[in-house]
Amino acid sequence: MNFVNFDNSATTFPKPPSVAAAVQTAFTRYGGNPGRGGHKLSVATSEQVFKTRAAAADMFGAQPQDAVFAANCTAALNMAIKGMMQYGGHIIISDYEHNSVFRPVYALYKRRGATFSVAQISDSDEETVENFRRLIRSDTKCICCMAASNVTGRLMPIRELAELCRSYGICFITDAAQAAGLIDLKVSGGVSFICASGHKALYGPSGTGLLISSGEYELSTIMEGGTGATSEQPEQTPFLPERLESGTVNTAGIIGLRAGLEFVKTKTPQRILAHEISLCEQFEQGISRIKDVKLYRIDRRAPIVSFNIGEKNSQRVSAALSEKGFALRGGLHCAPLAHRTLGTLEQGTVRFSPAAFNNSRQVDSLIQAVAKTAKEL
Repeated sequence: MNFVNFDNSATTFPKPPSVAAAVQTAFTRYGGNPGRGGHKLSVATSEQVFKTRAAAADMFGAQPQDAVFAANCTAALNMAIKGMMQYGGHIIISDYEHNSVFRPVYALYKRRGATFSVAQISDSDEETVENFRRLIRSDTKCICCMAASNVTGRLMPIRELAELCRSYGICFITDAAQAAGLIDLKVSGGVSFICASGHKALYGPSGTGLLISSGEYELSTIMEGGTGATSEQPEQTPFLPERLESGTVNTAGIIGLRAGLEFVKTKTPQRILAHEISLCEQFEQGISRIKDVKLYRIDRRAPIVSFNIGEKNSQRVSAALSEKGFALRGGLHCAPLAHRTLGTLEQGTVRFSPAAFNNSRQVDSLIQAVAKTAKEL
């Protein structure tokens, strides 16, 4: 099927050939259960899993034991947020957060008596940080803010927010689903936890995610079970990463993720980001000349463009583009807070998000398809 994926913010596709090869190798050579036995098959598989852990830790400035594998970024965020907040307290989030942050926070509010405040993201980074600072209370345990918006790509002042948290002695969690692999992120300078998707800009398989810790805060567990460590004890093991990795990990996905991390490291996040931003600029310039197209422009951003055609439902527009051979996502993108802020809660937006394997010719073809769709609708 001749189909072009511009919905890479949901998951990058195609993947590098090295990722597919690594997954295949995992199924044919590394079929042991890592950390579950001293036989050669288990040990060999454990070594491969550790190599990925070490590569992830190196990318985000952590120690290997502080790189925890998760099923996805949502699972990592739940571990971090609920691990910090399940016994109550106050947390501050932004008005751009994805439901992977908002829903766990709301669940804690409803079931655990935690409280939360929502800080406004403004055009000014300084004003944004001040909006967070004003909401800090004596019982504030944590600030959680995405590194980049999955709706507009807006880059958040992560370093400044981390420094704010450090100055107040509170935890800082960042949702790096749209940023990991594109911008430099480290667990330093007040960043306590980085939660990342393995299957987006890290180019790994679906079903992979990362929780990277600075080692400063100990998380309460939200799941207990088999770990392969301190098995004689009824309590969950205190040792990371096993403490947060109950059950068998996604071995094939993790081995594939290492190939994705190596792809990003070799190509460099800077070059990947520059390529994708250039495609975003080309797309914006092209569709800005089309009648009734409404662009939601952001200056400092990850490679994402949101737009609408008049007052047409965004999902109807994305469906029309799908019929023409292009994958773009319409709707609320699981981020109703952001759409309420933008004023697009009812209509949603159509989201364009390129990746390393997209090219200028494909963007030109999409621009023509948007123009044709605008006339048809």
